[in-house]
Amino acid sequence: MATTFLIYIVIAAVGLWLFFYIFPINLWITALFSGVSVNLFDLVFMRFRKVPPGLIVNSMITATKAGLTGVTTNLLETHFLAHGNLTAVIKALIVADKAQLNLSFKQATAIDLAGRDVLNAVQVSVTPYVVIVPSITGVSIDGIQLIAEARVTVRTNLQRLVGGAGEETIKARVGQGIISCIGTTKSYLEVLENPESISKAVLANGLDAGTAYEILSIDIADINIGHNIGAGLQIDQAIADLKIAKAKAEEKRAMAVALEQEWIAKVQEAKALVIEAEALVPQAMSQAFRNGTLFAPPKPLTPSKKK
Repeated sequence: MATTFLIYIVIAAVGLWLFFYIFPINLWITALFSGVSVNLFDLVFMRFRKVPPGLIVNSMITATKAGLTGVTTNLLETHFLAHGNLTAVIKALIVADKAQLNLSFKQATAIDLAGRDVLNAVQVSVTPYVVIVPSITGVSIDGIQLIAEARVTVRTNLQRLVGGAGEETIKARVGQGIISCIGTTKSYLEVLENPESISKAVLANGLDAGTAYEILSIDIADINIGHNIGAGLQIDQAIADLKIAKAKAEEKRAMAVALEQEWIAKVQEAKALVIEAEALVPQAMSQAFRNGTLFAPPKPLTPSKKK
């Protein structure tokens, strides 16, 4: 008898728990006392749609108490089913509303679904922060290398946050601008005397176009003198010219040696011909002696008869 009664109690407790789980009356009452109009059956259907009613109701209560408009349970459910962060979106909307920033629920959810931290984006828009640019090396017209360190103060541009470029683009553009400004300076002394001229020139180029940030200021934190690139290039050019001159001189010397060898060969050839001719003289004399013409008087020259 006691066992049966205990079983009935357990069944009743489970049924009661299941009833209150399916029908979250406590959430519905909490919403009513918080000024949020929510249908009880909508909370029941949220269970079947695998949407936590507690998260939706608490988000609606927070938005209502903060004075946000345009936020409905359907919008919250849609964003949750899209795997968005409802808590971060509501907090970001509250911060933006208090800071008088133009941020709608649609924009906030788009930023959140794009994979960005919407709450941090709004906080950065309210409180700017500094982007540290790595050391930038540039060379002035007089050939002196300058190494500059820059600090860029930015804040989030909520209207361009979706699809806008990030911090790396800001760093690259600022670095490119610094190099260009240093490269157009006649003397490195001008940069050392007036470093803010570089930051003003770079800032005037609109480097934040197409990015998710708005550049507030560019500050040159430090400038160091590097190597004398111009002198190094002149030395390298002089060494190269010297090597070219040596090569040309060696070429001329080789041509002179080749010409000398050619003349020596010709002289030796001529000597050989003389020696050969001298060797033929005794032979000719011997032949003349045998013919008896060695000591014969020469024949008189007779004039040729004209026809």
